[in-house]
Amino acid sequence: MSMTLSPEMTASAEPDAGATPIGTPIDVALNIRAAQAGDHTAFELLVRQHEAMVLRLVRGLARQPDEAWDLYQETFTKLFTTLPRFRFECAFSTWVYRVATNAGLDYLRRQRVRRGLWFQYPGAADAAPPQVVDPSAGADPERTLLNHELQKRINGALAKLPARQRLVFELRHFQGLKLALIAEILHTTEATAKNALFRATRRLRVELDDLESGDAS
Repeated sequence: MSMTLSPEMTASAEPDAGATPIGTPIDVALNIRAAQAGDHTAFELLVRQHEAMVLRLVRGLARQPDEAWDLYQETFTKLFTTLPRFRFECAFSTWVYRVATNAGLDYLRRQRVRRGLWFQYPGAADAAPPQVVDPSAGADPERTLLNHELQKRINGALAKLPARQRLVFELRHFQGLKLALIAEILHTTEATAKNALFRATRRLRVELDDLESGDAS
């Protein structure tokens, strides 16, 4: 499977999560200007330089691998179409994060709407999602089940957060970004980002209080 970015260019179907930025800042700037002028090879280089951070983000936000892949494709498709608007007023990585987080916000909001519609049906709240079996976990099925249940609880708590709170929490704790950068990415103030992080953390503590006290079943 490949991501069609334009009729003449595709990106690899298996993004390398360990990829590192290619070239100096000057090289990146030259690639950006070339891509803005329609050079597809230059845009491919920009994708390679930034796909690892995008992949980490979408994997953190999406519930299923195929949804993460769709979100990855959506991010770079939007980056391709919005690239002419980049004016070097911020780091290009910040711009990429901005495009990715906008796509992520749309995704999270769609998920909340779908979840709201799903839970309107009798018995839907008790329906279990498809289980993914880890073939390496056969040696200790009890521990595997416990870890799975714990992760399900955490994912469920994260899914209940409002989209922007979830995104700020993801960027701070799972992507390791500083609040000042998160604020720049989201076009807001550092105080607003800090407040969203505080609210998200407080809500998660309430949702997972029994886990902290060791009473999880």
